[in-house]
Amino acid sequence: MDIPLLPDVTIIFALAVLVILVCHRLKIPALVGMLLTGVVCGPHGLGLVQSAHDVEILAELGVILLLFTIGLELSLSDLSRLKRPVFLGGAAQVLLTWGFFFGLAMFLDVSGGASILLGMLAALSSTAIVLKTLQERAEMEAPHGRVILGILIFQDLLAVPLTLAVPLLAGRTFGFTNSIVFTVFKGAAVLILLVVLSRKLMPRLLLSIVRTRSRELFLLTALGICLAVSLLTAAIGLSVSLGAFLAGLLLSGSDYRESLHEAVLPFKDVFTSLFFISIGMLLNVAAAWDHAGQILGAVVLILCVKAVMAGIATRILGYPARTAALAGVALCQVGEFSFILAKAGFSHHVISEHFYQKFLAASIVTMVLAPFLIAAAPRLAALFCRLTGIRDTPATTPEPGLADHMIILGFGAGGRQLARAAKAADIPYVILEMNPDTVRNEAKKGEPIHFGDASKPGVLVHMGVRDARALAVVISDAAAARRAVEIARCENPALYIVARTRFSSEIKALLDLGANDVIAEEFEASLVVFARVLAKFMVPRDDIEHMAQDIRREGYRAMLPDSLAAMATFSPDKSLAGLHVAIFTVDAASALAGRTLEEARLRRDHNLTVAAVRRGREFLPNPDGPFALSPGDRLYVMGTAESLKEGASLFNAAPTEV
Repeated sequence: MDIPLLPDVTIIFALAVLVILVCHRLKIPALVGMLLTGVVCGPHGLGLVQSAHDVEILAELGVILLLFTIGLELSLSDLSRLKRPVFLGGAAQVLLTWGFFFGLAMFLDVSGGASILLGMLAALSSTAIVLKTLQERAEMEAPHGRVILGILIFQDLLAVPLTLAVPLLAGRTFGFTNSIVFTVFKGAAVLILLVVLSRKLMPRLLLSIVRTRSRELFLLTALGICLAVSLLTAAIGLSVSLGAFLAGLLLSGSDYRESLHEAVLPFKDVFTSLFFISIGMLLNVAAAWDHAGQILGAVVLILCVKAVMAGIATRILGYPARTAALAGVALCQVGEFSFILAKAGFSHHVISEHFYQKFLAASIVTMVLAPFLIAAAPRLAALFCRLTGIRDTPATTPEPGLADHMIILGFGAGGRQLARAAKAADIPYVILEMNPDTVRNEAKKGEPIHFGDASKPGVLVHMGVRDARALAVVISDAAAARRAVEIARCENPALYIVARTRFSSEIKALLDLGANDVIAEEFEASLVVFARVLAKFMVPRDDIEHMAQDIRREGYRAMLPDSLAAMATFSPDKSLAGLHVAIFTVDAASALAGRTLEEARLRRDHNLTVAAVRRGREFLPNPDGPFALSPGDRLYVMGTAESLKEGASLFNAAPTEV
């Protein structure tokens, strides 16, 4: 059987594996490797792929599934929690960026439609690359991570209507208003229809599918819903991407949202990979090389302007300069949806092929640079603040005469628990937080909370660090935490500093900078896991605590491979590891009903020990020999797995493992 597309797909995936392996060694995101794969194997590269058009058709499925999963990941609760970063920050970033590039294009005498499209192309950033990089760096919950997420959500929401608007920029001024009105009307009609179906039909359909417990059927249903809605929107002249996004958004409130996302995710990853590869295949390397100077100039202009505009949008939200700089650097590249808009603009003759090739080259370069820029963002932010001399000091003044107090940096889940404990123990404390919304809301509740950036020396001095007794660093920004520890130690050598970090790799740096204690979430979670497991095997609690304290006393070095030999010298008491506890109910027909424990001879004849008895609401620990058993008694019986299994028939009830 001859499959013309099979050799091309085989070549693409084989080459992608090699390129992504190299990118992994260089710590470059896989999506960047896919772009480079397309450049290498495309018709303008080595020419390894003959049916580039057929590959693009498969890549369209990647766009559909990408938008479907974005719709699933967005929900009304997410939009509500991040409403200011999404709608205020996102709108400010998009309008500022679009306005600059639109004005620049008009100044260069570019046509009106092309100028509008140029601003649209530059305004969007790469959701896939930025969020993946932030997740790997554990910065999603940091202040700049929340701002970046909000702005990217707004861009994703805006991508669909921007795609619909591209055909209207082709220069056909007649019927322009009517086309917009008709397009909006059709979109509203489809949305109303989908809302009705999602509330009336979809819950019953999904419930029926889930009841079959068939993973294959659930997968087919998820893909079927996505593609069916995409075809529906395409049939009435709208974008298939819009249909996929609406399908995901309307199913995001379903009880099976996570299952739907999990079912579609493998297919989305495969076809999205083809999408990025197909984008790389469109790049004409020879033409880009001939205009390398112009392309590099465009890259520098895009990176600088987008960083400044995103930073201004962050400052509009009320965040300090350092957070604005971090957000600006993270959002300065061109996004994947810009490729879709550029291709649509080229297809509708809004932009020329010459401009299209230059845009592709500049965009791919910005995406390749994106992970390196995000990694260097803390240093770039520090350099920016030092050169500009911007100092973010708290807007309010701490209580006068505050001394011998505790300073809490960050008011997330950890900061809230610490503040509550300090309040209960009557310990004076102040809180420093960089989220202006949190500061405003908590100040109304009476919390001693202040806005400011802890990585600035003047801020900690303003919070009374020189007279404080303790500093608790519970922020998610690793670079800011290191800087805060360093400043606090210089200002107060006697200060007790405890810092929380996500990863154990951060421990040494924080200790070297002056922290007294460092708590690694990754490490503490592993301690809890092994403590629970050892407890299940009946290892005595004092032995478990002894092992945990030894590990902590070694400064977490026991988690490293070279410390396993040292741990092997400690041998906990495992004499109880074979014991289990089960619960048996005395049945009325059981021979044990009405007999005493002494008469039942459970320990002597069956190696079973009754540790406790529950009779109605009464709980009786350690019953003695004369204790008489009654029907309905629930006995907590201890023994080996074999003895419990053999003795289950004595009670005429199935045992329940504790």
